[in-house]
Amino acid sequence: MKKDVIYLFVLLMFIVSCSNSDTINQSSDGTSTITDGDGSDGDGSDGDGSDGDGSDGGSDGNSDWLIPIDEVRDGGPGKDGIPSIDNPIFVSANHSDASYLDDDELVVGILINNEARAYPHLILDWHEVINDKFNDEFITLNYCPLTGTGFSWKSYADFEFSAFGVSGLLYNANLILYDRISDSKWSQLKLQCVNGPALGDEPILGDVVETTWGIWKKIYPNTKVLSLDTGFSRNYGTYPYGRYKTNDNYFIFPAKPTNNTLPNKERVYAIIDNGISKVYRFSNFTNGNIIKETFQNNEYLIAGNENLINAFKLSEPYSNLEFEYNFTDNESFFKDNEGNEWSIFGNAISGPRTGETLTISKSVVSYWFAIAAFYPNPEIYHE
Repeated sequence: MKKDVIYLFVLLMFIVSCSNSDTINQSSDGTSTITDGDGSDGDGSDGDGSDGDGSDGGSDGNSDWLIPIDEVRDGGPGKDGIPSIDNPIFVSANHSDASYLDDDELVVGILINNEARAYPHLILDWHEVINDKFNDEFITLNYCPLTGTGFSWKSYADFEFSAFGVSGLLYNANLILYDRISDSKWSQLKLQCVNGPALGDEPILGDVVETTWGIWKKIYPNTKVLSLDTGFSRNYGTYPYGRYKTNDNYFIFPAKPTNNTLPNKERVYAIIDNGISKVYRFSNFTNGNIIKETFQNNEYLIAGNENLINAFKLSEPYSNLEFEYNFTDNESFFKDNEGNEWSIFGNAISGPRTGETLTISKSVVSYWFAIAAFYPNPEIYHE
C-alpha cells in the first residue's frame, strides 16, 4: 500500500509539472495530430493547422500514424516530463560512488570499443532515455519500465544525428520516444518511427545485455556504471510504479492483444525476426545452457543462464560449429569445438578465431504481456 501511494504521488507531481504535455486531437474525418499543451503543433506550427509562416500544416505528415491513433495514450508526465539524461556521468565499479548498487540489482550492459558501461534499472526507471557517447559514436540507451524492455540504438533520425527524449505518449503500455531533430515519434518495442518526417524508418540497433550488477562486474571488472549524479533530484532507491512489476494483474495502461499462456510480468527473452517473435524463458537456462535452432529460416545460437541471455544469428562458417556453455565468472561465456572462447557479446576472445564477432540478433528482454501484444502469438521454446 505504501508503495502504491508513493507511485500515485509521483505520477500526480509529473502531471502537475507538465503544462506543455502533448495532446492527441482527432477530427471527425479520422485524421489526427499531436499538439503541445499550449495548442500549437508539436513542430512549432500554430494550433489552427497552419504553419507559423502561414503555409498548410497538413503537409508535414504529422497526421499519419503507423499504429492505431485511438490506442496511443497520454502517459501523464507530458513531453520531456520524464527527463532524459543527456550528459551521463560514470564511475568505476570499485569507486565508493558505485556502492549505491546492490549485486542483485538489474542493469543494462553495453560494450563498445572494449569499453563496458552499466545502466542500472533504478535510474532508468526514472529517466527512460540516456543519450550517450563512446568516443565518436553516439548512442541512445532507452528503457521502458512498464514493459521491461531496453534497447540501444544509434542516435540518428531522418538521416541526421539526433538525441532522443520521452514523448509522454505510450502505445501498448510501451514507451514512444521522439527525436529532437525532426520531432518524429518512435515506438520502442515496435522498433519503428510511427509518426513524423521519419515515418517508417527503423533504428540501427546495438547489442545490449540485461543482467544483475553482480554478474556484470564479474564479466567486466573494469566496467563503468552510471552515477547517481544525474543532474536531477529523484528518489532512486524507490521504484516509482508501486506493485506494478510484481503483480501480474496490475496495469496502469492497457495492451492488446492479451495472452495468458505465461504470467503477464514474467521476464522473458524474445528474438524478433521479420515481425515474428520466439520467446525463451530464463528457466530454460538454469545453471547454463546453449540452444541452437532454426527460426524464420535463420539459424540462431542462444546462450545463457538464469541471469543472462543473448542470441546470435549464425551464418557460415559459424553455423557448422558446435557450442558449449563455458561461463566461470569471467569474460568467456561459451566455447566451440574449434577451441574458441566467446564473450556474451559474441566476440571470439581466444582461439583460432580471435577477433571475429558473431552477428547479433534483434532481441530483447521483455515482460511477457508486452512481447505478446506487439508480436501476437509468439512461439515459446520448449525443451
